[in-house]
Amino acid sequence: MTLSLKQLAEAREALGAPLFAGLAGDVEVSFEFFPPKTEKMEATLWDTLTTLAPLGPKFVSVTYGAGGSTRERTHATVARIASETAIPAAAHLTCVDASRDEIDSIAQSYWDAGVRHIVALRGDPPRMGEKFVAHSRGYANAAELVKGLKQVAPFEISVAAYPETHPDADCADSDIDNLKRKLDAGADQAITQFFFSPEAFFRFRDAYTRAGITAPILPGILPVSNVATTRKIAGACGTEIPQWMNDLFEGLDDHPTTRQLVAATVAAEMCRRLYSGGVRHFHFYTLNRAELSFAICHLLGLRAPKVAAAPVLQENAA
Repeated sequence: MTLSLKQLAEAREALGAPLFAGLAGDVEVSFEFFPPKTEKMEATLWDTLTTLAPLGPKFVSVTYGAGGSTRERTHATVARIASETAIPAAAHLTCVDASRDEIDSIAQSYWDAGVRHIVALRGDPPRMGEKFVAHSRGYANAAELVKGLKQVAPFEISVAAYPETHPDADCADSDIDNLKRKLDAGADQAITQFFFSPEAFFRFRDAYTRAGITAPILPGILPVSNVATTRKIAGACGTEIPQWMNDLFEGLDDHPTTRQLVAATVAAEMCRRLYSGGVRHFHFYTLNRAELSFAICHLLGLRAPKVAAAPVLQENAA
């Protein structure tokens, strides 16, 4: 993909000036959360949402466990966001272990609760290591799910994209073809699986552009707060963790504050390079914590609107 003159100028600026100097703050962001299991976790999630809300996210999404294992908690969390905040809330919904009627009913309940955005996913098998098997009366894949959801209500729909290819795909080209089917079925945009190399996203962008895809593709950003957990998730979804990144986190298991600083630095630098390549919307996998995502947004120039101070009343002179 040929960069525009503006993008080339931006790339030169990124190389020749302090990395985050003078950014216009012209980015959009969205955030992903998972449904809390306890009252304490719910309080943490709400504190996180309260911290990130002033950044004006385009939407926030809430994940959905394998086989609908978090169905009630996901619904309760999304419904609360929709009813108590002005932030558009998106609910994840999968094809796993549910009939079409069940899924359509869940979707209708979201619409009735004021939710207008669904993240439609095929979903992972309920048990690690197994292959996905469609429910006998269910949606066979995410493209079918998208089509079905559009028949329930005029939802805005996001789907998943994989810069480093979905583990179940035969090859990168077939994975792109599957993404195109989901978008052709009615999805409005895609959100990528997390990645740790800007080049992986740019190669993917070139590939989907060649395939004729014009819908927005939002890069998914995971600031690494727990290296061991990240390695486990990355292995399951086919994401490569570069050796240099492994080296950076080596020896920091017992140093959480330092690990946070390194994580923010690594993710912010990647976002800066994505910005230089023309990316203007970033989707953050927050793991229900605000600090890292907020710090990266700040470095990218995003600021909460300033609240005007209340006027000081002058006492009349006697």
